[in-house]
Amino acid sequence: DYYEPFTFDYEHLHSAPEGKHIPTARPRSLIDGKRMDKVIWGPNWEELLGGEFEKRARDRNFEAMQKEMYGQFENTFMMYLPRLCEHCLNPSCVATCPSGAIYKREEDGIVLIDQDKCRGWRLCISGCPYKKIYFNWKSGKSEKCIFCYPRIESGQPTVCSETCVGRIRYLGVLLYDADRIEEAASTEREVDLYERQCEVFLDPHDPSVIEEALKQGIPQNVIEAAQRSPVYKMAMDWKLALPLHPEYRTLPMVWYVPPLSPIQSYADAGGLPKSEGVLPAIESLRIPVQYLAN
Repeated sequence: DYYEPFTFDYEHLHSAPEGKHIPTARPRSLIDGKRMDKVIWGPNWEELLGGEFEKRARDRNFEAMQKEMYGQFENTFMMYLPRLCEHCLNPSCVATCPSGAIYKREEDGIVLIDQDKCRGWRLCISGCPYKKIYFNWKSGKSEKCIFCYPRIESGQPTVCSETCVGRIRYLGVLLYDADRIEEAASTEREVDLYERQCEVFLDPHDPSVIEEALKQGIPQNVIEAAQRSPVYKMAMDWKLALPLHPEYRTLPMVWYVPPLSPIQSYADAGGLPKSEGVLPAIESLRIPVQYLAN
């Protein structure tokens, strides 16, 4: 009482002769190799391949594990990652452009491509490790996210932030020391890059930072905006937001808040040892090695 295993004839998509209709990948039996007119029965994970978690939890590999928490891990640690230009502090695309058409604006840190200078070399496409530059074959120019700089200049948020249904995109002013960028990007060990980039950012509430910012010509309203910035709170105060691929050494400026861990809900139910504070002990907050191994 098992279904007939099958695959699809993907080779036909490449080898089919030119015709009026688009070729399709028909199902083909893995038993006799013949084409199947109709797939009658296919695999169902919960019933055939593994069973529901209640049954799989009886496996001997789960003997030393927190089964309830594991059951939530496989449903929780999946996230949609909307990627855009990182507007890096150390943008590699700027260095790869032979025409010098890519630049980072001093006033707001937005990375732009000068369409008058761009000669279509397309080295920036391979030079961006995040693959956020594309080539416009009609204009013969490279293009990318401009961070809606006309809206930013008029005090409005970016379109992607304003139209986000979940209101999960945050914008904010972030002060940083440009003289520390080279040192941070040149950090020897990759595991230290995150901490080194955090050291580049300046505390907008620090009196010495405020004094120096005013000397450098930064307006008072910009400093006040940095003090109210939700970005600084999430990245520096709360340590919730993290950079995407810091190992690229470009010092990205679009950070992400990872999905919630089921560990916290498990701790709220009294399943984990707590430290003196509200949060559980840091050792118990790590992703279980047994989960990764299984």
